Amino acid sequence: MGTFARTLEDFFTTHGLALPTDQAEQLAAGRRKRRVDAVPELLRPAVAAFDVSRMRAQERARRAGTRPRSNLTLEAALATMRDLAVFLTAQRGKSDWALVDVHDVEAFLATLPKGRKRRLTVLRQFFGFARSQHLVLVDPTRGLTAKETNGYQGRTLTLDQQRELFRRWTCDGEVHPHEALLGMLALLHGASSSEVRMLQVTDIDPAARTVRLGKRPHPVPLDPASWTVLQGCLAHRAAWPTENPHVMVTKGTKAGRSPASTAYLSHVLDDCGFPPRMIRGTRMVNLVNTMDPKLVAAAFGMDPEATLIYLADRVDPGRMPVGTNSGAG
Repeated sequence: MGTFARTLEDFFTTHGLALPTDQAEQLAAGRRKRRVDAVPELLRPAVAAFDVSRMRAQERARRAGTRPRSNLTLEAALATMRDLAVFLTAQRGKSDWALVDVHDVEAFLATLPKGRKRRLTVLRQFFGFARSQHLVLVDPTRGLTAKETNGYQGRTLTLDQQRELFRRWTCDGEVHPHEALLGMLALLHGASSSEVRMLQVTDIDPAARTVRLGKRPHPVPLDPASWTVLQGCLAHRAAWPTENPHVMVTKGTKAGRSPASTAYLSHVLDDCGFPPRMIRGTRMVNLVNTMDPKLVAAAFGMDPEATLIYLADRVDPGRMPVGTNSGAG
């Protein structure tokens, strides 16, 4: 579906003149099919059956009113199974799921240590399904653990890097307004790409200089620098002849009402050299390790357990009393 067709769909559905098309579902089905087709032929039928069973589970969850797995989750699982199948065929010389053992699974997980927990979850689901269908006799993932170390393992910015980015987004007039907005909200307010992507003009309170971000229970007060950057982004938006309610408007969304794509947001910060997750992670680590994680969770609208992943496994020497041995427990 092209831009013009999406614009017509937005118009007719907004005014109650037509029902939304299944364009998004068709695209998701195509992405899943490409992942299944990339699985080596002898291992493909089991992965295809696994995909069908998960799609049925998604439909049942929708009818029951519970939370179904998103298309993104389903596609990521198929990508993991594709990678495992290719690994088994190319590296382990196996073309039958019944021959897979715990050593094969461990070797596969070792190829991407940071993704061990996520991948192991998918493999457990697949082999549980395969065992129920009598495709395997023994579940090779049984007894395996994520073995994740304590403390936050993601990369963070140094103070000098944070200062450099702050100057870039507040002083450099050549920086794109979208980059400045996403960067500043992530750096100072711990905003995720999704929160910035879904931010609408009606979420802004000019009198109080606050914005509503995502599921946060309270409006977020903006400092003068962040407010200036937001105004620059709104000025950029005003140059477009658009009725799109979102703050971030692109060439592809100016004629409709949908937010900017996830892919667009993932590349907005390419010019600054740091990904959004790294910038946001820096802020979250600082907040969680200097405040009560429960307070941070309450402010961000997160589950209390979600903030615990940002607990660092070390103490900043600058916060230690003078003369204190940093190695003492």
